[in-house]
Amino acid sequence: MKTLLKNGTAALTASLAAALAFGTASAAVAQDLVPKGAPQTAPILIRGATLHTVSGDVIEKGDLLLEGGKISAIGASLSADGAEVIDGKGKHVFPGFVAATSTIGLTEIGAVDMTIDTSEAGSLNPEVYAAVAVNPDSWHIPVARRNGVLVAGVFPQGGRVPGRVSAMMMDGWTWEEMAIDRHAGLAVSWPFIGEAPRRFRRFGGGGGNADEEIEKIEGLFAAAEAYLAAKAADSTIKTDLRYEAMAPILKGDKPVYLSLSTRAQAESALTWAKGRGVRPVIVAGGDALTYVDLLKRDDVMVAVTGTFKMPQRRDLSYASTFELPGQLEEAGVRWCMTSSDRDSSNLRNLPYEAAAAVPYGLAPEAALRSITLSAAEFLGIADRVGSLDVGKDATLFVADGDPMELTTKIERAFIQGRDSVLSDKQTALAEKYRTKYRQKGLIK
Repeated sequence: MKTLLKNGTAALTASLAAALAFGTASAAVAQDLVPKGAPQTAPILIRGATLHTVSGDVIEKGDLLLEGGKISAIGASLSADGAEVIDGKGKHVFPGFVAATSTIGLTEIGAVDMTIDTSEAGSLNPEVYAAVAVNPDSWHIPVARRNGVLVAGVFPQGGRVPGRVSAMMMDGWTWEEMAIDRHAGLAVSWPFIGEAPRRFRRFGGGGGNADEEIEKIEGLFAAAEAYLAAKAADSTIKTDLRYEAMAPILKGDKPVYLSLSTRAQAESALTWAKGRGVRPVIVAGGDALTYVDLLKRDDVMVAVTGTFKMPQRRDLSYASTFELPGQLEEAGVRWCMTSSDRDSSNLRNLPYEAAAAVPYGLAPEAALRSITLSAAEFLGIADRVGSLDVGKDATLFVADGDPMELTTKIERAFIQGRDSVLSDKQTALAEKYRTKYRQKGLIK
């Protein structure tokens, strides 16, 4: 017995040591070594650049003044004492791209469970918000930032009500520094109505379960409403964080982000939202063309989940994903573009996904707006980011051309006036091998 116990203890110790080593290694794998930008302490003047305001006209040879992390002036011949002057001749200034939906900072390596922190135990978690789980040192963040994605909506996953959405900046030492709005709204995954596609059945959608799942969602909202009414009448009632978190939703101050795909789901979800008196926004509108009438009727905004993906249904043309943005724009629906990337490792491709819709009928100006101001409106932060306007956050970048073109280089990026570092693992590797071939005399 003692020998067995001794051997078992040794085995357990070895297992724990291996697990600890693996965990440490996994954390190291997710460790971004790029320093964060320092808060702005002096004015920055971008002079003589082409300013793509998004909210208004393009300004040729314009000046842009950044002070205290904000855009303080836009015009011509601006000046400021002690300002760093950036020569904008031949350069273009854009508001930072906004990824409306993502899991950036919550996922690192899909095959390594301990680098994935997208979901909480249980199906109904309204008190959870994504911001606290965001890893500021994720490798994905500087990669996205280097391609102009400076703000992202981070969505929790799993369950019917996985938690609250957070709007995050792509720079900062802690999640608190990164957060623009830690509670941008409540994520709700609407159940499939009818037979769920086979690939989604393992997630519990479809068939006869739909009514039961909808009752769970409604039950949560009804209980929260009853609690808040009782709490308002009697302040001695014990505080319930789950229901307190739903107060801004029930008051209409924050939206419900409804993840759905089909018209049947849209009809069900929007009918419920109207009856419940909450403000709906739709995520994953891959089949949005089939319920355009519902979106227009209720003036509901929809996020188109990218163009780099397969069509929603087998009967659709290969080009349907590229045509959808232009069709929604023509129909007068409020929409924005978000990434088709599930784990955010390719969030940097956001501008190229918007650009891919342009040859299929979407105006270039609408493509740009879909990943800037429209995406900011989707997240409820358009008063802070998404366009070049006086009083908004100085979250923008300077490029040598059109950032929707692969050959364009982003030269400077500012997030709330912080001069963000535009380097990452890829740039370090590129310089490593350039050095190798310089040493061999093959390149200069």
